[in-house]
Amino acid sequence: MKLKSFIYTGLFFASASLYAQSNILNAKIPEEIGMKTEAELLLDNDKPLEYGYVGDRDILFSKMVWEKVVLDERVNFPLYFPVDGNLGDDRKSLYQVLKENLESGMISKVYRDDYFTEELTLKELQSSLKASRVTDGGIEYMNQEGITEEELPEEFKVQVEIKPENINSYQIKGLWYFDKRQGELKYRILAIAPTAPDAQLMVQEGDLSENNDPIPLFWVFYPEVREILHEAKAFNNDNSASPISFDHLLNSRRFHGIIYKEENVYGDREIKEYVAENALMQLLESERIKDKIRDFEQDMWSY
Repeated sequence: MKLKSFIYTGLFFASASLYAQSNILNAKIPEEIGMKTEAELLLDNDKPLEYGYVGDRDILFSKMVWEKVVLDERVNFPLYFPVDGNLGDDRKSLYQVLKENLESGMISKVYRDDYFTEELTLKELQSSLKASRVTDGGIEYMNQEGITEEELPEEFKVQVEIKPENINSYQIKGLWYFDKRQGELKYRILAIAPTAPDAQLMVQEGDLSENNDPIPLFWVFYPEVREILHEAKAFNNDNSASPISFDHLLNSRRFHGIIYKEENVYGDREIKEYVAENALMQLLESERIKDKIRDFEQDMWSY
């Protein structure tokens, strides 16, 4: 028993050293914090856990569901905070990680819808994240001076940009399936989208517009960005020396989501389309869908 506990303790501290902020106790200047030695770089072969191959014949049952992860809930805070970029490269929100990798080209494809039928270009994406309009005073100034909007001083323009603090939820598309070879119910994330108020309505009517419901900004095919999300770490409130990657956080379902849609014969209609204007009944319908999926696995072992 002592030998086993000693091994577990050693593995714990080894894993903690891998994820802790590198070189923080050995740095002589701030620029050395986060720098790894050559030996550490050679040993650092950490990659996201690979998905096992699942044959179509091995899937006995499956159900596609869409969930809404509201960032006001405490369990979902690691996806939301920090909302500013003043805490260094190792402390970023999930939206900031996605946006920076989109701008750098590391994420090459994003989509307008969750069925991946229409790809968004970077220019189209920027137009959905930023919006501007000319004030009434600016229109008068343009008429008086005979200039174009491009020549108009910035003081006559109202500009809005979607920032991390404007992200209020994420929409996640995933597949629950029963693997008959392993005899268990599993879950696989297929797509994720940050949602925020429409920038065009924000610039026209302000942030408090009642008609400005959150909309998906873009959809990302999740398996394509796993390595990027594995490199980005979410804050671990219990132990800052052992942060968890966003990929691990999402794949292990360390978040709370509410099912708002399941695949169905009615064109995959949302719950709010057939349970209208009743938030309690919509929540109960979401739980009914969840129980239906969970009961399938339980029924497999009932004789």
